[in-house]
Amino acid sequence: MKRLIDPASVFPALASMAGITLFAVLFLHAESQEAVLGLSAGAVVILLLLARFGWNTLAAASFAGHSRTGQGAVVIGVLIIVAAFYDQHFPLLMLATVLLYIVVCLGLNLQFGYAGVVNFAGAAFFGIGCYTAAVLAGHTALPHLLVVLAGGVMAAVIGSLLILPVLRTYGHYAALVTIAFSILFRVFIEVNDALGGPQGMRVPGMEIFGWQLNDSLAFGDIEISFYANYVLLALAMAAVAFMLVRRLERSWIGLNLDAVRLDETACAAFGIDVARWKITAFTLGNFLAGLAGSVYAMMTGFVAPNAFTFGDSLILVSIVILGGIGNPWGLTVAAAIVLMLPEKLQFIQEYRLLLYAGLVILILLFRPGGLMPRQVRNYLPGWKP
Repeated sequence: MKRLIDPASVFPALASMAGITLFAVLFLHAESQEAVLGLSAGAVVILLLLARFGWNTLAAASFAGHSRTGQGAVVIGVLIIVAAFYDQHFPLLMLATVLLYIVVCLGLNLQFGYAGVVNFAGAAFFGIGCYTAAVLAGHTALPHLLVVLAGGVMAAVIGSLLILPVLRTYGHYAALVTIAFSILFRVFIEVNDALGGPQGMRVPGMEIFGWQLNDSLAFGDIEISFYANYVLLALAMAAVAFMLVRRLERSWIGLNLDAVRLDETACAAFGIDVARWKITAFTLGNFLAGLAGSVYAMMTGFVAPNAFTFGDSLILVSIVILGGIGNPWGLTVAAAIVLMLPEKLQFIQEYRLLLYAGLVILILLFRPGGLMPRQVRNYLPGWKP
């Protein structure tokens, strides 16, 4: 028997997504710095008012209770934005970048939010996917879909080697291992002439079954930016990654990951293999980062070491913390805020790391759970997504 959808319970999710879509269109359309600042300030005031009346809690519960409806609303919202800026390169490039970063942050969410594995090298694994795509797409005849898959596999394999010292350390020391790897990766690609050195490498555009994604689409007199191709591809990747993470969270795998995060000693006492689940979360999270990196490299057509610094890893971490550790819905909103705001406000470009640090400090002080805190687990054996 089909379960009927309660309109009252699904309304907060749909209304929130409609408001976010409208704001995104207005924000991307704004040209002057004054207009961008005005929209940003207005959004903050509205969010504070909504939070005062408990709307944030209603929206979070609505998204959690109607995941499929919420996902459909997000897809429609993205398509509306694509239609609004179909012939403009920059807005679509930003949108595709946000979607790919969401895939990376979903991988970090598996590590941070579910298994409790600290990873401050997210940008490094993203870069591994980028450089794998640059080498394979530029010097082999391997189909580009396999190149993307190879980028994810390479990031997962290298991550499986890094997890060995991470398993032998705890807390701050484990974080230092990933920080050291992030720095070493940047130095390695910078001094390696085979990978282009500090000048970087050119990457050919993506081709899928003869379809060149770097070619603009034309329908009569209407020409659609080629970045729309990458937006649709990134949207499909983000949707699949989101559903995968949500399914893992609701499954017995998610139960084991949560148990490992909360108390490793109790897990070991009850026979749960702590190392196994940490390796699983770390490997799968890095695989998602590598996939996103491969597509990003072919979309931008160029990779260079200065795009994969420790500072970029901190940006990814700030997205996860700002959105709400363990909440996939929250990080999607946080990714849009963290990535789009500095691009539209050019005068803060030089201070973007300071901005991110300030946001993280404010969140930790006044809203430790993030913009959308993770709800208490509701595990049902017969649950169907």
